[in-house]
Amino acid sequence: MTGIAFAQSGATSPAGGGLASFIPLILIFVVFYFLLIRPQQKKAKEHQAFLGGLKKGDEVVTSAGIHGRITGLTDAIATLEIAEGVRIKITRGSILSSAEEAKKQGEAPAKSSGG
Repeated sequence: MTGIAFAQSGATSPAGGGLASFIPLILIFVVFYFLLIRPQQKKAKEHQAFLGGLKKGDEVVTSAGIHGRITGLTDAIATLEIAEGVRIKITRGSILSSAEEAKKQGEAPAKSSGG
């Protein structure tokens, strides 16, 4: 009978042990929020604002890499002129950036590996 009583008395855990085990998990979540989630949300808001500000005559680049000038716009569809007399309809969400931004990124010098 004393063996059972001894086993029961040794099973107690220190007070506050449950909260202390969650602190690393909470810290990991906070780090992920500030390094991954928050910047992604900010970028998505900027892209939505860009899409909302589109107008006829803007030169854009689609996510497929097609360069063109907007000739028509609706809430969901944009018509691009990609060559003289050649027009395509695309979903508005597939517009990635303006052509000016794409040119700036293309002109940026490539990083060379040290050697």
